[in-house]
Amino acid sequence: MGRLKAITIKEFWALVRDPKARMGLFLPPLLQLFLFSYAATLEVRNIDLGLYDMSSGRYSQELVQRLDGSPNFKRIEVLHSPEDLRQAIEDQDVIAAIVIEQDFDRRMASGQSAEIGVVLDGRRSNAAQIVAAYVTRVASGIGAQVSNLPEPEGLRVTNLYNPSLDFVWFNLPSLIVMLGVITSIAVTGLSISRERELGSFDQLMVSPLRVHEILLGKMLPALGFGLLNGAIFIAAAQLIFDVPFRGSYAVFFAALIVFNIALIGVGMFVSSLSRTQQQAFLGSFLLTIPIIMLSGFASPVENMPEWLQVLNHANPAMYFLPVAQSIFLKAMPLSAVISWMWPVVLIAIVTLSASAWLFRARME
Repeated sequence: MGRLKAITIKEFWALVRDPKARMGLFLPPLLQLFLFSYAATLEVRNIDLGLYDMSSGRYSQELVQRLDGSPNFKRIEVLHSPEDLRQAIEDQDVIAAIVIEQDFDRRMASGQSAEIGVVLDGRRSNAAQIVAAYVTRVASGIGAQVSNLPEPEGLRVTNLYNPSLDFVWFNLPSLIVMLGVITSIAVTGLSISRERELGSFDQLMVSPLRVHEILLGKMLPALGFGLLNGAIFIAAAQLIFDVPFRGSYAVFFAALIVFNIALIGVGMFVSSLSRTQQQAFLGSFLLTIPIIMLSGFASPVENMPEWLQVLNHANPAMYFLPVAQSIFLKAMPLSAVISWMWPVVLIAIVTLSASAWLFRARME
């Protein structure tokens, strides 16, 4: 224990003694906390909408007023010709344009079906689909009013765990996972390669420290910083962004420890494989991006090709992301957490064993 304590303290001071390392440990996570919470959202608001109205009657004006009164639309730009419509979308002045034909009011007044054209900017495909849904909902209300039919009352939508569909409630738990990936892999990825570059690796080899003690000493500071960042994010989520935490803190931090250990194993493997800090940085970056992109944060895992879903079973973030979200928002029970996290335990065993084997191989 004395040897392990000594190497742990050494690694801790190696991280906090360097001003650049200190800034890298704390400043980027805090910046990303606020940037992701306020800027990274899949919601589409403040939409600029174009309107090419060739009817200019009662019902078309009613449609325009409803669109203008919607909180999702910021500005409606009146267009006077098909050329204006094409130019507005080409210049990205609007993301969508409503086209109302000349016979729209006549057909509505006579009780016939009338169509509304929507031209969308396909370069922003996801936002365009959401805008199309907004416009469809407004137009459906007009149709129900004209045909003297009430708005649908049989459809009652209930959003479990996130009643107002606040994207921050999804984003903050996910951000703990994303930044955990970045911090744990980056800190441990540079540890052994830094020793080689500074010339202190040989001193470790002739010290009375055993291999597992060296690895544990390099793991524990990274694990401590990962848990500290997790605690800061949990506090910020509740105190600043009003995101509820309905689960058990003990269960959450136990799962977070397992997740960080798996990531530390990945970082140690990269560090053992690298001879310079530049190689370690590039290797960490090469693994960090796929782990984040394939976690299910950016797009559902179910939408990925089957062969990629199979490979993704080696991604610890894919398992911990739904656990973090569920513990936050619906108090996920311990039995469910275990059913999700046992593959992460296996990943941790494999990555730590591989890094220990490679570290021994590099010693010889």
